[in-house]
Amino acid sequence: MNSMKAIRPLLLSLSLGASVAAWAAPETPATPSVEVQQIRNATVKIDFSGTTFLVDPMLSPKATYPGFEGTYHSELRNPLVDLPLTVKEVLSSVEAVVVTHTHLDHWDDAAQQLIPKNLPVFVQNEADAKTIRGQGFQDVRVLKNGTQFNGVTLNRTGGQHGSDLLYADSARAEFLGPVMGVVFSAPKAKTVYVAGDTVWRPEVDEALKQHQPDVVILNTGSALITGFEQHPIIMGKQDTLQAYKAAPKAAIIAVHMDAVNHMSLSRKELGAFVQEHKIQDRVMIPADGESLKF
Repeated sequence: MNSMKAIRPLLLSLSLGASVAAWAAPETPATPSVEVQQIRNATVKIDFSGTTFLVDPMLSPKATYPGFEGTYHSELRNPLVDLPLTVKEVLSSVEAVVVTHTHLDHWDDAAQQLIPKNLPVFVQNEADAKTIRGQGFQDVRVLKNGTQFNGVTLNRTGGQHGSDLLYADSARAEFLGPVMGVVFSAPKAKTVYVAGDTVWRPEVDEALKQHQPDVVILNTGSALITGFEQHPIIMGKQDTLQAYKAAPKAAIIAVHMDAVNHMSLSRKELGAFVQEHKIQDRVMIPADGESLKF
């Protein structure tokens, strides 16, 4: 990012995504723009170098599912809020779907039913590919480093959905499962890194070092399993600060808050932390439906 100091309130009012916040120098023909729209939860829509990707779609109406058993505030029903757009608007212009893992809050029944079965779906491994093919999708591709799609290069990155302590137990390790992140790149375009459902790990450091992303999308809701409140299973406040320091030229977009029961960190709380640490020049916390353009 050449200029990340546009002055604007950290948290915009909830809208239907009609407005687009610009966070970089004006687009030039040599630098295709990147637009990231926060849909809800970890669901984001990325218009990258002219191709639109939908990441981790959770499309069900509010309160469709019971809370996740054995997690923080499991008495609440998921999702906690409605979509800010119609499903038709969410799916408009989408040319491919990326599913970082098949947990319900990243790939729900509504997504399985409503997304066109002929859209390409990129997944982390053959197990997830088998699952999604079994749901009727015709073009499911296991993401490998250097995967090409419409002139965009997709690279898989690693991570872990919780601490080593949590993964030391075989039942919890199976429940949490494997996860991936994704890096989007193209000639002359800004690079986007979606970290996925991971805690801060050496794999995250390696992805930042290797790909030097201009935009980093973090799942920062600090989700908790009951009895292990000191061991969040995704990133949180301190990880947002760490990303700011580890990627000193990147815009940091914080998502995966305020939408499912086991998130312990809200946008409001993260916003206060960002202000306290004076990192609001490069940390964005978009409202549901809000778009950011780079």
